[in-house]
Amino acid sequence: MESNQVKGQIKETAGTVQRKFGEAVDSPSQQAKGLAKEVEGKAQKAVGNAQEAAKDAADDLRDAERRTPR
Repeated sequence: MESNQVKGQIKETAGTVQRKFGEAVDSPSQQAKGLAKEVEGKAQKAVGNAQEAAKDAADDLRDAERRTPR
């Protein structure tokens, strides 16, 4: 698991909590800040997913090269 996936999930969860808190106390600014943090976390998580997919693809390619007779 890539660190960006973990960091992104944490940021997304923190944003959700902040947004929900903003809703509970009727604070549009807290809601907006929380939503922005959620979106940032989702983007960071997507970067981590892409990094992991690229790493997995490179590993698969290396494995296929090893299995190919020369």
